[in-house]
Amino acid sequence: MYKHILFPTDGSPASSEALHCAIRFAQEAGARVTALHVIPDFHIFTYHPDMLEETRGVYLKDSEVHSASVLDEVAEAANDYNVPCDVVQRRSDQPFEVIVATALDYGCDLIAMASHGYKGVRGMLLGSETHRVLPNTPVPVLVFRPQ
Repeated sequence: MYKHILFPTDGSPASSEALHCAIRFAQEAGARVTALHVIPDFHIFTYHPDMLEETRGVYLKDSEVHSASVLDEVAEAANDYNVPCDVVQRRSDQPFEVIVATALDYGCDLIAMASHGYKGVRGMLLGSETHRVLPNTPVPVLVFRPQ
């Protein structure tokens, strides 16, 4: 069965909900988890409101602190279930590429991630990293949909 699960998270409510399902799955499978958070690069022109009011230096520092907090949530949940867990922080504007590359680089045999469940125009405009990962990875993907 699966021995090394990559859990990419953006810290959203959907990811937090999927977190406990993924950790329980890892515990039952006797697998370890690598948690991944991908930080967007800083841009002067952006749709991320936090980038509009900050300088590059402030954004880089704040985004790393936020990323550490998101990854700490995964590490704490894994610890609660006695599941070995490593955390990885990367910076990119293409999270799906980093997710696929990390799964391959770390030898993960499963990617477990949340889907936000957006449909229609909202899904088209906001996109879905899960939908981008699926056709671009040779690693099986377990998708957790919000309840």
